[in-house]
Amino acid sequence: MGNFKDEAQNYESKAKVKNISELPSVDTNNAVMQETEVEFPYNYIVINNDRYKVPVSILASLKAIFEENPNLKKFKVKKSGEGMETKYTVIPLA
Repeated sequence: MGNFKDEAQNYESKAKVKNISELPSVDTNNAVMQETEVEFPYNYIVINNDRYKVPVSILASLKAIFEENPNLKKFKVKKSGEGMETKYTVIPLA
């Protein structure tokens, strides 16, 4: 271990989870899985061997959308803000 400066300069993120908002569209038939073996458990989907995190606020929005449109097949997620100010908007596509 070195000092903060050395460690910061040599730091490489080992995160293997992307965000669902990075996808152009999401199929509603994708399986949602849960990662529980981490400090902060999360939901995710797998697309092309990549994990995409699914914030619970997206699931809540989809619940309301499915009540009005149970036949929804695809949607998109737009992300705005950063950190504690992050907000997600679910956009029905088809």
